[in-house]
Amino acid sequence: MKKDRLGVLIYPDKMFYKEVAVIAIPVALQGLITIGVNIADTLMIGMLGERQLSASALATQYLNMFHSFCMGLSMGASVLASRYWGMKEFRSLKKTIAIMFRCCLLMVLFFTATTLLIPNQIMHMYTGEEDVIAYGVQYLKFCTWSYLFYGMSLTTTIILRSMKKVKIPLIVSVLSFLINIAGNYILMFGKLGIPAMGIGGAALSTLLVRIFEFVMICGYLFVVEDVLRFRVRDLFMKAGDLFPEYIRIGFPVLVSDVVLALGNNVVMMIIGRMGAAFVAANAITAVVDRLCNIFIQGVSQGSAVVTGNTLGRGEVENVERQGWAFLGIGIVLGLASAVILLIIKEPVIQIYHLTEETADITRQLLWAMSLMVIFLSANHILTKGALRGGGDTKALMVADNIFLWIVSIPLGFIAGLVLNMPPFWVYVCLKMENPLKTVWCISRLRSKKWIKKINAV
Repeated sequence: MKKDRLGVLIYPDKMFYKEVAVIAIPVALQGLITIGVNIADTLMIGMLGERQLSASALATQYLNMFHSFCMGLSMGASVLASRYWGMKEFRSLKKTIAIMFRCCLLMVLFFTATTLLIPNQIMHMYTGEEDVIAYGVQYLKFCTWSYLFYGMSLTTTIILRSMKKVKIPLIVSVLSFLINIAGNYILMFGKLGIPAMGIGGAALSTLLVRIFEFVMICGYLFVVEDVLRFRVRDLFMKAGDLFPEYIRIGFPVLVSDVVLALGNNVVMMIIGRMGAAFVAANAITAVVDRLCNIFIQGVSQGSAVVTGNTLGRGEVENVERQGWAFLGIGIVLGLASAVILLIIKEPVIQIYHLTEETADITRQLLWAMSLMVIFLSANHILTKGALRGGGDTKALMVADNIFLWIVSIPLGFIAGLVLNMPPFWVYVCLKMENPLKTVWCISRLRSKKWIKKINAV
């Protein structure tokens, strides 16, 4: 580690980059397909009007919170799963998966109940505009029953990635994309003799896609996969002896992602009170943001798996060097994403049928995004990838809390609702945790305290 600074950021073994790419590329492609679905949804719902677009964007925030819960739960399990896969401790891996599914079902019950019983109150969290609330409630009613199918398929997908089985989720995503497009067209606009359902049709189409994903993804794990051979009966296996280790490593990941989800919801509450035009502009830029970040997401998940597998083989020194290499990858991808954002900024605005006010806000948000994505990429690949894969989950939990809740949200609230600053500066304030977290990540890499021991039982 006494090489020049640039050399530290480059890992000498080309097989390392190949190993990351084997996981990152399919994950990125799957993310790209998901973005395609979101773009199609946004375009089709946008054809119904900006109010419907705003309603679906805000209603989806509650679904995104469930997504973040599931991601936190499964990524926490993934830290253990990737390590156990590298160690070939299959019984401990089975126990990890069983605990994860049990926790997932508890979250499914909570979100299903709240969406079913208090949809109006959920929408009131995000906006006070009654027509937007009415459209949002209509959307949520059809999404109520999707939690079970989505939660199970999403958590299973993350576990399969930890086992370096990424092709099946990718294939399912391609088919889901086609089903969603067809479903939206038929149900929203009333084709093939079916009455037009508007925004409710978009939600029903999403439910059908979730059922399909559940059957394919979970069917593969429970029936087809022949190395681990996790079967339905394993859901009921005794796993209490592993639970303390699951809590020690996995619970901080869940807290971190839940904190992030709650923070994003607070951000949407701030945005929702800045007017329908700002909400619509944010919905468009959010899709663009995910589009530019798909490979960042892929590499972050790849880095978590690679780090866990490498530590499972006992190669601590290699993990230290790989951590710095992941920082270098993050900087490069962040710069590339910034350039892409600036190139596609105007074409994106022209695709949508926007008012002049909404177009101007969208333009400002995209400029701000192109600045902040550099820092987001650098810290995301470490916090959601290498550092997490190293087992440093408690420190990451603390960092997520401090930078989001003590810095970004107060600054965003003041900039947007008190000072009424331009959208560019509101967005920068809301994302201010990213530069600060990047500096913290570099300090954490230097300390070497991020590499933790994980026990098998």
